Amino acid sequence: MKALVLAVLLLARETPVPPSPAAAAALPRIEVEPTSFDFGRVVPQRTLHRQFSIRNFGSADLDVERVSTTCGCTAALLDNKVVKPGGSAALRVSFETRNYSGKVTRSVLIKSNDPARPTVELKLEATVTPEPKK
Repeated sequence: MKALVLAVLLLARETPVPPSPAAAAALPRIEVEPTSFDFGRVVPQRTLHRQFSIRNFGSADLDVERVSTTCGCTAALLDNKVVKPGGSAALRVSFETRNYSGKVTRSVLIKSNDPARPTVELKLEATVTPEPKK
């Protein structure tokens, strides 16, 4: 009997204790609104602008570590790199149509400390068509 009790105690000591629900819930949770945007039909040589909202639905600070774009024709500026629980930050994106023609898709990548979604991708689309001749 003593051996059984000793074995149970040793197993209990080596078995990791799962975190409490409160500790597990103390994480950031990123959401971006909207997740994509289509500028529709646009003309070349224009700069288009759109504002997105980065929100933190978690219970710990959301740290935005990096915002990058997939093309030099797209730029993104974030108001605040730390988003408090329940808070939001504005992400201003600009897209230059340059001399593109047809459907163009670009992305903005947001890297954060959200363990469930460490990188979020925003999609921008536009259909670049020449101005009608008069």
